[in-house]
Amino acid sequence: MPRRAERGGQRLRLPLRKSLLGRLLAVSALVAACSVAATAWLAVQTTSGAIEQEQGRNLAADTRVLDGLLAYAAEHPTWGGVGATVDELADESDRRITLTTQSREILADSAGSSPPPPALPPQASAVVDPLSVAAVSSGTEAGAGSVTVAAPGTDGEQRTGNDRVDPRAVGPFRLPEAERASLRRTAEETVECLGRSGIASDVVDSPSGRPRIQVVGNDPARMQNSRCSTDDLDSPTGTEAKALTALNELVNACLDRQGREAVRLDLDLSWNTEGEPGSSGAAAVPEPARVPGTAVPQEAPTPVPTAAPLDSENDRDIASCVGIARQEQLSSYVASPALLFISDPGGGAVPGFELSSGNTAKITGVAALVLALTVGASVLAGVRLVRPLHALTGAAQRMRDGEDPSHVVVAADNEIGRLAAAFNDMAEHRARLEEQRKAMVSDVAHELRTPLSNIRGWLEGAQDGIADVDGPFVSSLLEEAVQLQHIIDDLQDLSAADAGVLRLHPEPLRIEELLAYVVAAHRAEADAAGVGLRVAVPEGGVPVPDLAADPVRLRQAIGNLVSNAVRHTPAGGQVTLRAHATGGADDEVVVEVADTGSGIAPEDLPYVFDRFWRAEKSRSRRTGGSGLGLAIVRKLVEAHGGTTGVVSTVDRGSVFTLRLPPAGPDPMDTVV
Repeated sequence: MPRRAERGGQRLRLPLRKSLLGRLLAVSALVAACSVAATAWLAVQTTSGAIEQEQGRNLAADTRVLDGLLAYAAEHPTWGGVGATVDELADESDRRITLTTQSREILADSAGSSPPPPALPPQASAVVDPLSVAAVSSGTEAGAGSVTVAAPGTDGEQRTGNDRVDPRAVGPFRLPEAERASLRRTAEETVECLGRSGIASDVVDSPSGRPRIQVVGNDPARMQNSRCSTDDLDSPTGTEAKALTALNELVNACLDRQGREAVRLDLDLSWNTEGEPGSSGAAAVPEPARVPGTAVPQEAPTPVPTAAPLDSENDRDIASCVGIARQEQLSSYVASPALLFISDPGGGAVPGFELSSGNTAKITGVAALVLALTVGASVLAGVRLVRPLHALTGAAQRMRDGEDPSHVVVAADNEIGRLAAAFNDMAEHRARLEEQRKAMVSDVAHELRTPLSNIRGWLEGAQDGIADVDGPFVSSLLEEAVQLQHIIDDLQDLSAADAGVLRLHPEPLRIEELLAYVVAAHRAEADAAGVGLRVAVPEGGVPVPDLAADPVRLRQAIGNLVSNAVRHTPAGGQVTLRAHATGGADDEVVVEVADTGSGIAPEDLPYVFDRFWRAEKSRSRRTGGSGLGLAIVRKLVEAHGGTTGVVSTVDRGSVFTLRLPPAGPDPMDTVV
């Protein structure tokens, strides 16, 4: 026995992957991981668009601020009056705008000075330098870090390389009012001429004040076939010629320092090598660098024949000197470079989103925390769920090993608690059945021993010549044999019902006739016991409907009830049989066997139809029988599709009730 218990105990320790707790943990972790992933995906999907839009708006606002300050710097030699422009841009962008020198001396601050504004961010948003609109800060204390915003020029193109001068920085190329008015009249006359030729055009002013003609549809090639001359617009004015000469000198000085040949610049900043006009040594750059806003758009220059091919390295040196000369020439006409700080009005950084390593660590930490909490909660719930199951399994193992059934504690009124309660009921029922089985074996052995002992005694007496083999002798032997046959028949009927081979042969019958037959069959038994036995007439004289039932099995069931009632009714008592119909939708035929006997205790009522159960614990068949009669009654009635019931009061009697459907058992199912 200890070995079996030990083996049974080992079966309780399942591997974690196969146990209910392990599966619960796996499912919980999977659900938590899917929830975290789904939540993260949904958050990214719903917020990424908003974040991008917000960042786009911030970038657009910051770009407008930088462009406005570049325009001011390109048109003013100092930052003296920039305060009004800074305040206006701050109101439009809802930002705090601070402009400082490269040593962080404040030039203008939209936050004012009272109360003291918050400290500036450690990194500048951009460097405002009209001579280098794509400038990157040097990383010094003046402004560590790269430029975060950059303003495109007014022509809509981002300048790169040597041509990074803001197109609004024109310096000495800015035309006075007289020259501007003269050129505009010429441009308007050209527009009128083009209009007569069917070419729609308009006059557009460049930042220097020089008008230029813009053809509708942006197709200047259409002007080539017209008779309208634009030579007057292509020629430099006095102001432009003076500025161009000064620029040319600066360029040639730069080239001379590099050992390069001097060049002659045109108004559009294309260049020719120095020499006699019209000499074969002149050359033109196919894609000349253009001074933004100062040159009049014109046809691409026609390359001039040259004695030698153009030197690309020489061209790069010339372009570099042109850029350096322009910055040198314009330096006194524009404001000096300044640092631009764009921040929240409250002094914080502009809202944004950056999935940095710190943010990634936070997201990972939160996800891990959610998983840990989920697994922890699952462990607590799983342990509380599995503990009573282990107790149930252990109790079942002990029952299997033959130990006495143990009571399992019912902790709560839930599914597990109800399972434990059902297990306890099953264990109690099993224990009760085991006790009944043992009592039945003892009772049957006792009841079989008594008639067999009598038969053996009579036969031994006859063999020894003590008893005469006459009529009384044979009658005694026959009585004992009938008693043996009755016990054997009860056991056989119940065994057949349990095995499913108890067959029914239903046929129409009248219940009143059946009850009268049962009373007649048990009349002698009742008279011998001094008990009255009768059939009661239905109330109101309403006839009971016919039944479809097996008459033999139904007589057996009612006969068992009558025998049981007569046995437990004292002399002078009464046993009454009656039958009636319930009527209504659930029409049934009710058969009642009522007695005025000793009755049944309330605690015994639930067990009266159990096999081997007897109210009297004595072994006398006169008072208790074998305990199979009522169990056979229940089996026979259930085979007919009916139910059994009992109502009893101690010392006043009992009423056994059989409820039978008039249609009888299912014709397709006449085997219990």
